[in-house]
Amino acid sequence: MKGPLFYSKILLFGEYGIIKDSKGLSIPYNFYNGALKKDENPSEEAIKSNESLKRFASHIQGINNDIARFDHERLLEDVNSGMYFDSSIPQGYGVGSSGALVAAIYDKYAFDKITVLENLTREKLLTLKTVFSAMESFFHGKSSGLDPLNSYLSIPILINSKDNIEATGIPAQQSEGKGAVFLLDSGIIGETAPMVSLFMEKMKQEGFRIMLKNQFIKHTDACVDDFLNGDIKSLFSNTKQLSKVVLNHFKPMIPMQFHELWEKGIETNEYYLKLCGSGGGGYILGFTEDIQKAKQSLSDYKLEVVYNF
Repeated sequence: MKGPLFYSKILLFGEYGIIKDSKGLSIPYNFYNGALKKDENPSEEAIKSNESLKRFASHIQGINNDIARFDHERLLEDVNSGMYFDSSIPQGYGVGSSGALVAAIYDKYAFDKITVLENLTREKLLTLKTVFSAMESFFHGKSSGLDPLNSYLSIPILINSKDNIEATGIPAQQSEGKGAVFLLDSGIIGETAPMVSLFMEKMKQEGFRIMLKNQFIKHTDACVDDFLNGDIKSLFSNTKQLSKVVLNHFKPMIPMQFHELWEKGIETNEYYLKLCGSGGGGYILGFTEDIQKAKQSLSDYKLEVVYNF
């Protein structure tokens, strides 16, 4: 048995900010994917995944029927007969590994499910987001539900505010373009939960809250608008400001050995780095007006281009 594929995602803008109602823009990233599977002779990894699915299945049993109804009997039957999640999505890299699993389980076991073929009204998107939030909270405490939403629908999602989300189109890529969004592999596994707790702790300080609103959210919102409007010049100017704000106020979320590299980008304008997901490791997201220059500058690291301007 092998189920349909669900893809990874990249939150281009909005990490942390969307917890406090900033805008956000999330796009599917088809380089990685995962699917539910059963094998005659499961590998060690498959057995481990199955164990984790058993725990996840009992979490799903606890979800209120008012939020969503699942075919628990069939889910338990499949889990007990060795079903696992076969995924190439790296965990702890900020590209939505748990989101793809949540999407796959909803797709296969939810009753009255909302599908991508329907007219996706704002209400339907919010309903899905609520369901996914309840499901994904099993993995990292407090989930917005956006990662599974992106993975499930496989379309770009624009977050205007917590209760206002819409499917959106993004400008077509310029395959010959020199500008690019890229992923830089930090080589460190990041954990979402401790990073989010750290952020919540910082939110208790008034100074941090003011900075978040007047600087972080201001530039995040501007970046989303610039990206969707195709205003590249303004996008890079706002991304530079955002990169500075993150370096000054979110330092613990940036792995120590990347502080200098981060600063170098801002000083030379060869690239600007930002967090991809909650940070602490995993991928770091980069924006550059000249991908060749950025590759030379960052020649010690593996870059994956995800979008060309």
